[in-house]
Formats: sequence, C-alpha cells, structure tokens
Amino acid sequence: MNKKIDTSTRQPMIIKYNQVVNNGIRLQIMSKYCIGYVMKGTKYIYHNNQRKIVKKGEVFYLSAGQHYLENVSECDSEFEEVLFLYSPEQLNKILNDLSLTFKLKIENNHLCDVCSDANYVICSSWSNLSVFFHSVNQYIKDNIFNTDYTGEILKMTELIYLIILNNQCCIKSKILNNNDIYKVNFEQIIQNNIFNNISIDELASMCNKSLTTFKKEFKLYFHESPHKWFINQRLEHTRLLLISTKKSISEISNECNFTNTSHFIKLFKKQYLMTPAQFRTKNIAINMNQGQIIAENYI
Repeated sequence: MNKKIDTSTRQPMIIKYNQVVNNGIRLQIMSKYCIGYVMKGTKYIYHNNQRKIVKKGEVFYLSAGQHYLENVSECDSEFEEVLFLYSPEQLNKILNDLSLTFKLKIENNHLCDVCSDANYVICSSWSNLSVFFHSVNQYIKDNIFNTDYTGEILKMTELIYLIILNNQCCIKSKILNNNDIYKVNFEQIIQNNIFNNISIDELASMCNKSLTTFKKEFKLYFHESPHKWFINQRLEHTRLLLISTKKSISEISNECNFTNTSHFIKLFKKQYLMTPAQFRTKNIAINMNQGQIIAENYI
C-alpha cells in the first residue's frame, strides 16, 4: 500500500492503494469517512447479504465503522484506487469555508430509498470528477502531498465542492449528513464496541446518556433496538468468516462474542434460514472466494 498521508490529525488524508494479489474479502475498520475512486480493477462491497460492485471509473462512499470489502485486480495489471479520508471536524471546516468565504449555498434535499440507511454509496462518476481524481493520482505520483499539506486541504475542498454541485448525488447527501458531529461521535462509540462484551447500560454511560435516552437515540440512528442491531452486526461478521476462512463454527461463535455455539447456530438459522454449516457448504459450492478476512485500520 502506498500512502500519502498528512501527519496532522487535523487535516484530511489522501491515500493511494495498490494491490497485485487478490486477497479475498477483508474486514476494514474505518476511523474516518471515505470517498474513493477505482482507477483499475474492481471493488466489491459486502453488506446485508448482498455483494455490490464498484467498477473502474466509479466513485464510492464508506461511512466510519467496519466494512467488508474485496479488491480484485485486472488480469494484466494491479488493483488501484485513490481514497480521501476525513473526520466530521475536517468536513465542518471545509463546508464553513465554502459557505462563508465562497458564498456557496449548501442544501441537502436529496431523498433516496437506496442510500438513506446504507453505510456505503456507489455512483457513476461524471467528467469533472473523473478528471479530478486522475489529477490527484498524478499529484501522488509526483509526491506533492509529501511536502505540501496545504495541497491536501485544497484538493479535499475541491472534491467536496464538485460533489456538492451535483444536486442528485447520493454521496452528497451522505457527506452533508457527516456534518452532524454529535451524531457521528455517538455512532462511532457504538461501532467501536460491536464485538466487545459490554452491556447496554455501560454503552449508555459511555455516551453520557440515561438508559432511556440512549435507547431512543440508538433507534433514531440505527433504526433497531440495541440488542437486535448488535446481534445482526455480529451475525453478518460470522457469515463472512464462514465463507472466507477455515475456522470452525465454534471458533467463529466465540470470536463474535456469542454466549455459546448452540445459541449462535439457532440465531444464524433464524436470520439466514440455514445452519452455519449449510451456509458454508452452499457458498463453497458456488465458488465463493476463499481468503482470510484481515482487519485493517484506516486511521
């Protein structure tokens, strides 16, 4: 991986990612929000028992938190993508600059069933945006961001500007939603504790909320009760471990913090209408990729 990263946590980061060998599905834990562009190859995003395709020349958005991704190189070249990573504080500063300094009218009137509850978005690029990402790719090749951190800020601002100008863009809606720093911090605490052995009372305390208020806000942001949401997130992880590793069912159950294997099997069958063993056998039969899931943190 080639990273051109600003050493200051207050500034956005621009990353160039290259991959030669296909490594299968990978769990990537994002501590910031991401806007990316596939330069070469194909990217797959796994979410809610579906596999979504990001083709060469398409743009994608990933929320902070965990994602199951697969990068596939072309037969004659490596996989390549350019990523912009940002925090709510960084985004807030950029939006304020665009609004106050450049008098840009920023509104979020986009209503879309496709992107409203998703933690990712995929869309076709438009000409100006494609030209932008290719120019950033050249900047990275020329090592410009290694010595010019201001250049990262300018390019991040330009990217946000180009996206905001597109009124019907799902990514625009997601970006503007990231401007709610309180919401983002609340969600980040939840995402960081998916696999921890922690009670709902302890989570409420970490968020400085009463239990009643915490449950109400949790349902507002995640559209499910805390118990149901955590179970579904852990089951999603077990599903991908089953098709991407050779770990035993009991090992997977323990790794995802289920109380015992029998209970895990019961929950899995209720969710996916088959046992974990049946699910694994079925997916091996249809030639699903066999590669170990590796956790990667983008800080």
